[in-house]
Amino acid sequence: MDFTNYISSFIIGGTLCLVAQVLIDRTKLTPARILVGYVVAGVILSAVGIYDKLIEIGKAGATVPLTGFGHTLAEGVRNAVDKEGLIGALKGGISAASAGITAAIIFGFSTALVFKSRMK
Repeated sequence: MDFTNYISSFIIGGTLCLVAQVLIDRTKLTPARILVGYVVAGVILSAVGIYDKLIEIGKAGATVPLTGFGHTLAEGVRNAVDKEGLIGALKGGISAASAGITAAIIFGFSTALVFKSRMK
């Protein structure tokens, strides 16, 4: 793997994180709204064909953040609709993102078992 891949991943992923941090610091948007906005932005950028080019440049820096999750959902829906028709619109996104969703649930549950939560 070429070292420039690491640099481009860092720049793309860092820029996405920087924009989110600026939104948190400079606006009254809640973190939850920013997260949802990132997923929706990933879907929209994927729908217009921009996100594929961003992934070519940024590799993991573009696929790991929440915009990448939105892209995964959009691609899953697109592929399922091509194969199964309208019913694919209902199940394609979840099928495409099921591994990531499952991993998040398992890691979250495992962390909850290992660490003791407490109120502040």
